Amino acid sequence: MTEPKCRVAIVGSTGYGGVELIRLLLQHPHVEITSVISSSSSGVPIADGYPHLNQIMVEDLDGVDVAAMKEKADVVFTATPSGVSAKLAPQLLEAGLAVIDLSGDFRLKSPDVYSKWYKKEPAAQAYLDEAVYGLAEIFGADVPGKTFISNPGCYPTATLLGLIPAVQAGWIDPATIIIDAKSGVSGAGRGLGLSVHYSEINENLAPYKLNKHQHIPEIEQVLGRIAGREVTVTFSTHLTPMTRGILSTMYATIQGGYKEEDFIGLYREYYEGRPFVRIREKGRWPATKEVWGSNYCDIGFAVDERTGRVTILSVIDNLVKGAAGQAVQNLNLMMNWDEGAGLAFTPVYP
Repeated sequence: MTEPKCRVAIVGSTGYGGVELIRLLLQHPHVEITSVISSSSSGVPIADGYPHLNQIMVEDLDGVDVAAMKEKADVVFTATPSGVSAKLAPQLLEAGLAVIDLSGDFRLKSPDVYSKWYKKEPAAQAYLDEAVYGLAEIFGADVPGKTFISNPGCYPTATLLGLIPAVQAGWIDPATIIIDAKSGVSGAGRGLGLSVHYSEINENLAPYKLNKHQHIPEIEQVLGRIAGREVTVTFSTHLTPMTRGILSTMYATIQGGYKEEDFIGLYREYYEGRPFVRIREKGRWPATKEVWGSNYCDIGFAVDERTGRVTILSVIDNLVKGAAGQAVQNLNLMMNWDEGAGLAFTPVYP
């Protein structure tokens, strides 16, 4: 007898994160997409806005209706702008639905910190406490059986996977961490804006939100959790003229005489059995194109014995490992399925 598939609904299906969820879940062996939802385009075929889904996804977009979602779905992915899920997710949870939230509304445990960085009204403290932070390779053991997962941000995913093993081992001084991160323009979403206008971004590399990016407190919160003390980092973000990808280049002072071979060995042991983190050989550093369209995070190292510092490089696809792919990974963990179900595909290259 065939086991019934898990029914999923996707709120925010007309955004890049939502449409990437559709791509991944359509070929997931245990999942059936029963509703694609948009507050702005309900009643319109989703292929009208995304012609690449023509004859693949023929459904019209549904409106945001909690009662209808309860009838159609078991799990709801909320791929919404910040501030929306803070109000919607509690309604879905109260209706008995499991929720995997891709927004930033439940990542920060302090409502005051959220208000300061996101400039929006925070969710109630009870729901902030309930949400499990789903950085799968680090906190994946917390996910099985839970019904409310907060999916990490794209920059924090690349950055934290690159830093946590060394911070936890005490091999680097957390007070010296500097993070230089670069992202493709899809991270800015599908909305229109001068900074993502073709004439502005083409053949250009531009810093933005220096010392003000909303992912800073998320990175510091998790590093503090790992280090057992407050951690403050310098975090700079840049927009690059490519569609997908994040390269996070991190610098820190080494505590001890560790060499590149040591870091490689530490990280390979730390991530042993985690299929989506790949550690590079000595002298080989990852590039965004090598993870394009995949759920992989590739990490490399360069130790400068002259300065006593290590450079850690981490790359991901911001829409997959940094959003939809990690959300599917969390669904797999939540349901006690194979962690790689629906995600076992190679990067697109070239």
